[in-house]
Amino acid sequence: MIEYNNIINNIISIDTTNIVSLNLFLFIVLGLLFSLAIDVIFGELPTKVHPVVIIGSIITFFKNIFINIKNRFSGLLLVICSGISVSVILLILYVICQVNIILLFVAFAILLSSTYSINMLLKTAMDVKDDLDESIDKARKSVSYLVSRNTGELTESFIVSAVIESLTENITDSYVAPIFYYTIFGIIILIWPFDNQLFYLLLIPMLYRMFNTLDAMVGYKTDELSDIGFVPAKIDDILNYIPSRIAGIYVVISAYLLKLNGKNSYKIMRRDARKCPSPNSGYTMATTAGALDIQLVKKDTYILGDVNKEIDKEDITKAVNLSKLTIILFTFTVLILLTLIFLT
Repeated sequence: MIEYNNIINNIISIDTTNIVSLNLFLFIVLGLLFSLAIDVIFGELPTKVHPVVIIGSIITFFKNIFINIKNRFSGLLLVICSGISVSVILLILYVICQVNIILLFVAFAILLSSTYSINMLLKTAMDVKDDLDESIDKARKSVSYLVSRNTGELTESFIVSAVIESLTENITDSYVAPIFYYTIFGIIILIWPFDNQLFYLLLIPMLYRMFNTLDAMVGYKTDELSDIGFVPAKIDDILNYIPSRIAGIYVVISAYLLKLNGKNSYKIMRRDARKCPSPNSGYTMATTAGALDIQLVKKDTYILGDVNKEIDKEDITKAVNLSKLTIILFTFTVLILLTLIFLT
């Protein structure tokens, strides 16, 4: 009887463990897929409740406090205080939503979708192409919201180049990087589960988005921001180092699948990716330039690719399709990897 009871207890224990593991796996995978559906179908959340806008307000608040500290320690304080604030707000939301698993799942997916931006990334590029069809002045104004350079006198070829640069540079931080860290942490909790793991699973990509926003807001080498922006910029560079190179490889693979110049894409990545001021942005820009057989030029900053053909506005559509497939392939890889980890 004792042996029989032990066997039954072991079976119950194993079944319970398997059920918990399956539920966690499904939450991780379905949370990602549902968040993708939200982003692709609905796009960005309303500005007033968008987490990135709230993060921006938090950063601005602490920036105004610490910017008077005229050394790089100000940037460290900005990172720490912003990180704590974002973590506390997210923890409060998580605790509230824990009252119901469906509420928690929906809130999780919505918040996860706010850490990346596929819909806006692709739509913005195509909108500039549509503006080019109407007038070059309208396109110049549209592209001015995407890049920091003066767009008032850009020719059509330089407008197209700027759009493709902005689109492809942001493949990394607008999707690949946050989902890369989501996946890494998802694998960790599948192998070594612990308390409040779903909170941390969401916190990781949210903190990535915070660091990326910090870099976008203060990571400039101006007199005002050179000190306070140093630490955020370096952290952003470190966080994007691996994802940018992964994204570059996926652009090359996508180029082959779309029957673009995959061989040249890899060649130009190897040759030109490090020509950009950023240690990371060139890996998706250079590969795209190579895939499309065009040259991407930012005056006095970099030249990526060769002039195998003249750049034109149809290259925007090709770059969008290349970016789409890159995102799809990376997502499939993530889902397969998570499934393999769960099954093993």
